[in-house]
Amino acid sequence: MNRKEKELEVVKLADKFKKAKALIFAGYRGLKVSEMTELRSKLRKTASAMKVVKNRLVKRVLEQEGLKDLEKYFVEPTAIATSDSDAASVAKVLVEFAKDHDRLKLKGGYLEGKVMGFKELDMLAKLPSREVLLSRALASMNAPATNLALVLAALPQKLVRAINAIKEKKQ
Repeated sequence: MNRKEKELEVVKLADKFKKAKALIFAGYRGLKVSEMTELRSKLRKTASAMKVVKNRLVKRVLEQEGLKDLEKYFVEPTAIATSDSDAASVAKVLVEFAKDHDRLKLKGGYLEGKVMGFKELDMLAKLPSREVLLSRALASMNAPATNLALVLAALPQKLVRAINAIKEKKQ
């Protein structure tokens, strides 16, 4: 890689750090090419991507962006998984893949301005998907209106039953 290519790569990485909602750092040493291909394929299905990066170039980006806290993750060969949409989905894919492939070592991540360790990544992976969370929130908001409608509908029914009971008693 010549100097211009390195400068271009630093610009691309800086842009990725700014745009991505989630960045997850993983050690990949010992993974076979077929396993990396399988992982990338699973990530693509969730609109995520994974790229192996040069540590020196990433450290330049971290210095430019004021993210010195993340340098500890770039000691060994490292790959960065990124997601521009759903942070939980990329974490789920990586945690599930790491369970089956012990050579993939999740180091940590960066989520919307916050540095995350492995424990936070694991908690993020256990979250339900965005769609499920939205549907639960909608159901919670809709519940009071539904309950009110059921109560209001029950009042005339009770009145009719009471009138029928009085009618049957008099007959």
